[in-house]
Order: sequence, then structure tokens, then C-alpha cells
Amino acid sequence: MAAKIIDGKTISAAVKEQVRAEIERDRIKAGLAVVIVGDDPASRVYVNNKKKACELCGIQSFEYALPAETSEEQLLELVDTLNSDDKVNGILVQLPLPKHLDEKKVIERISPLKDVDAFHEMNVGKIMIGNYAFLPCTPAGCMELIRSTGVDIAGKECVVIGRSNIVGKPMAMLLLHANGTVTVCHSKTHDLPEVCRRADILIAAVGKPNFVTADMVKPGAVVIDVGINRMENGKLCGDVKFDEVSEKAGFITPVPGGVGPMTIAMLMRNTLTAAKIQAK
Repeated sequence: MAAKIIDGKTISAAVKEQVRAEIERDRIKAGLAVVIVGDDPASRVYVNNKKKACELCGIQSFEYALPAETSEEQLLELVDTLNSDDKVNGILVQLPLPKHLDEKKVIERISPLKDVDAFHEMNVGKIMIGNYAFLPCTPAGCMELIRSTGVDIAGKECVVIGRSNIVGKPMAMLLLHANGTVTVCHSKTHDLPEVCRRADILIAAVGKPNFVTADMVKPGAVVIDVGINRMENGKLCGDVKFDEVSEKAGFITPVPGGVGPMTIAMLMRNTLTAAKIQAK
């Protein structure tokens, strides 16, 4: 029995449509500034996709493409300018930044009210205690995908592979807030396949192509693949060996077309939330 495919494209289109409808109905003015430093090709693709999504949702988009040799001082000055610009409700600095720039310093400089990536320490703390306005876009998108299956997270064994600040840790917190029983795995985890086999809901965010194989998956599990890796033949693949795992799982996200579109849809939702908070 093959797994049901969780269609991120369709679900993300519905989220963007909700955002667009609300902006139109309540005549909300929302603006998102995206800052990209250097010419990383993957970052450029993301930025273009964000621009398209803004257009679709009726969000004004401001792009700042800076040369790779931009100094930290110049970048922080731009962030300060955007913090005080009323037309800008959300600020996103595209990561990774060139090596000579301190990502932490840049993230902390963004006003927590405009931090639509939810990377600022203040917003991270709010997620921890469950009193948040913004959620990091990828984990929030994963939660929407899990909900779409109709599987109730409460009481389920949830396993997250990867403990990054951007996906793994906040993902674990969101599952915990939804009353899941959560295990976070990483490079020091003993007998990882055994831990994964317990999971009713398995989230792979490890950044290694085809890392999760069928023998690591419980029959009927919900499998969310956050990974996006480019193979030598130029094809994209996830952290999950899709062909074999899809024969065993109950639900599975494809790569591409699973988590990726959701990340951008949740960014649109966060920008709308930011505009509403700032209007008050």
C-alpha cells in the first residue's frame, strides 16, 4: 500500500489565497523587504520565489541586492533604515551570508516586530513558552502539512532528525505545543534507526540526501521531508529515500513540491501578521 502524497503546492496555494483574501477584504497594506548579499544561486531562486508570492498575495515587495563585499556596518545600517520604515512590515535577510558577515549580529539587529523569519532571540524565546506572534516558516509549514493528513498529533510519537535553530529545535517545540511526545535526534544519537522506527510522525531535517531509508520508518507513519539537496545529475532530492519509504509510510511529502512551497506561504502569513500587529 503506497503512501498518500502530501501536496505542498496545493496546500501552500490555499494559504496564499487566504492571505490575499484577508489583505483585500480588510484593505491591509503589507510590505516585505528582502535583503540578499552576494550571488548565491540557491538564494537568488528563493528571493525570486518570495517576490512572486508577494505579488500573488498583494504584499508590496522591496528587494535589496547587495554586492558580496558589503561590509557589516553597511548591512546593519540598511537593517536600521528598514526597521524605521513604516512601509516595511517584515524584514528578511537571506541566509547564508558571505563568511565575513556575522549572521547572529544581523538577525539580532532586525526589530522583533518585523522579524518574519522568527529567528530573533526574543521571538525564539516566545516560541519556547508558547506565546508567539511569528513562527519560523519551515516548521510552521510542516505543521500545516501534518494537519492536512487528518492525523492528530496529540499523544503521537514524533521524531525530529536534526537540531538546527532554523528547523529542528522550533519543530520540536511546535510538536510539543500540539501535545506530541517528541524525540530530537542528531549525530550523537545512539541507534538512530531504532528511534526513528518508533515514530508515528517522522520529520527529516538533516541535509543529507536519501538519509532516511525504509528500514527506519514505521509502517503507516507520516513522513515530512525538509531536506533539499542537489544531486550530481542536477536533480533535487530530499533527506528521505522517497521511492522505498513511500511504499511503507502512510503519508509522505515529495521533494520538490512538499515543504518548500509551504515555507514561502508561511512567510506571507507572517508578513500579514506583522502588518496587523504594527497597525495596532
